[in-house]
Amino acid sequence: MDTIASLFSFITWPVSWVIVQFHKVYGAIFGPDTGWAWGLSIVSLVILIRICLIPLFVKQIKATRGMQTLQPEMKKIQERYKNDKQRQSEEMMKLYKETGTNPLSSCLPILAQSPFFFALYHVLNSIASNDTIGVINKDLLQSAQQAHIFGAPLASKFFSSESEVAALNASLTDVRVVTAIMIVLMSASQFFTQRQLMTKNVDTTVKTPFMQQQKMLMYVFPIMFAVFGVNFPVGVLVYWLTTNVWTMGQQMYVIRNNPTPGSKAQAAYLERLLKHVTATGKTRGRGQRSIVKAIVAKGRDRNEFERKFINGLNKAGLAAQNDGTVVKSEAAVAAQSTDGGTPGTAGAPKRQQPKRQSKAQRQSAKPAGESAGDAEAKTSLSKSDEPEGGQQGAKPAGSANKKPAQKPGGGGRSKAQSGQRKGPQRPKSPSKK
Repeated sequence: MDTIASLFSFITWPVSWVIVQFHKVYGAIFGPDTGWAWGLSIVSLVILIRICLIPLFVKQIKATRGMQTLQPEMKKIQERYKNDKQRQSEEMMKLYKETGTNPLSSCLPILAQSPFFFALYHVLNSIASNDTIGVINKDLLQSAQQAHIFGAPLASKFFSSESEVAALNASLTDVRVVTAIMIVLMSASQFFTQRQLMTKNVDTTVKTPFMQQQKMLMYVFPIMFAVFGVNFPVGVLVYWLTTNVWTMGQQMYVIRNNPTPGSKAQAAYLERLLKHVTATGKTRGRGQRSIVKAIVAKGRDRNEFERKFINGLNKAGLAAQNDGTVVKSEAAVAAQSTDGGTPGTAGAPKRQQPKRQSKAQRQSAKPAGESAGDAEAKTSLSKSDEPEGGQQGAKPAGSANKKPAQKPGGGGRSKAQSGQRKGPQRPKSPSKK
């Protein structure tokens, strides 16, 4: 570890200078020889470095998501040219160039802060060896050696001997308890960061080897930190624990506000966004507009959660625009101007179901509802039941010279009676007298 740290000795001077400047500020508040002054100086160094690395972190997110989307294409290339490694690498580079993806971008934050990590290790190791380094002179060296964090000196390690710990005015038990707790917290924070990345911010619709790699790293990284952590000084453990907590908080912010498409985090985010947009009628901030803009641009390639979001806007009478804004849809505006109602409630009037009548009401309504044809049929039937003699004897006045009235049964050319066959009737043979 010392050999690796010596390779970054060129950066020890700026690192030591930054620590000393923060120490002046905190030393005026807590005292120059306290562990709070030196510990907060290291924490401030971490925060300063991580703020400078935010652009690289954004590139890391884009590169990671780009690699996730390229995994199916990469798998096809590997299967197609599995016997030609050179052609396979050429096609891979061509794919990276066409999509603008750089596989090394996902490692940029770790690679960028590695020199600062090893430089800080080199500074603290020099303090433990009672050697001046960078801008840390003898007075600052003695002050740093007297600084203790919960009873453990900044330069002490888990495997430090009892004589080395005694030279720093501390007990071996305090050093091992403090370093063990910090190693556990460091490994746990790393595990939690990887776990929330795997469970919440991974596209569940695509199964790729990238997911298996992330799952493996979720268990490998904490073990690595636990193994190497016993050789880190307390000051380096403070540095690494702080950067892990920063990474965890930064990851939580990204998962909540800019989740990976198709992940569980995106489903929760779009649900919150839909409630906000339907309540206010507009998107808030550049982040929300960029996400809505990306969803609109996908068209038919939207995933399940994005389609649900668009359908929810349509039901509320809203429409997402190409620039990420949300406006009232034309149908909702037309319905509102016509009926004066609210968007989403306009439409065809509801069909009213007829009231169901009881059996007694239906029976009482029957006689009144009979048609005129039924009444005429009853009348004709009653007339046909009368005797024929009655019709022969009845002669109208002043009709003595007229022919006698035709019998009901004879001459079917007149209007057919009820119950008889329509059309001309065959005349009966004349009776013999």
